[in-house]
Amino acid sequence: MRQIKEVFTDQADVLAKLIREANRAVAKSFDINQENGPKHPSFCESSWVEKDFERGERYFVLIDNQEPIACVAYEIPANSNGVRKAYLNRLSVLPEQQSKGIGSQLVAHIIEQANADQLDFISIGVIGEHIKLQDWYEQLGFVKGDTKHFDHLPFSVTYMVYDLDQSLNK
Repeated sequence: MRQIKEVFTDQADVLAKLIREANRAVAKSFDINQENGPKHPSFCESSWVEKDFERGERYFVLIDNQEPIACVAYEIPANSNGVRKAYLNRLSVLPEQQSKGIGSQLVAHIIEQANADQLDFISIGVIGEHIKLQDWYEQLGFVKGDTKHFDHLPFSVTYMVYDLDQSLNK
């Protein structure tokens, strides 16, 4: 039986391993390595997850037969200049579990959470060259925004937004 549950800092090792494993194929397909993209999720360390928790980020795990097979992080930034937004981060589904609707379940969970928190929108950043992932997010209701290039990254970042007002009108 599958269920989504919130987990806490004592699960940092489990989360980091899940994030690493889920993102390895993406790193490989975009030639991301420890030298050119040391902060890519495929290199996630427990300390990264612990810092996320310290910053107030929340993690949710999808459990199947008592095993964590996917996770997502949810953050409401402290300084949003009056805009009520959340970040959807580290959406990670183990490779053998992908294309089974699990990622969509976790995104829907975050949308529900953000609606309950009465926020205006959810923001994500994805690899700008990862068109397949952007298309997937668009199918879930996200809209593409700006694409930015950063000197420290071997890829661009495309920002996408989910307008929570639209989900209330469905």
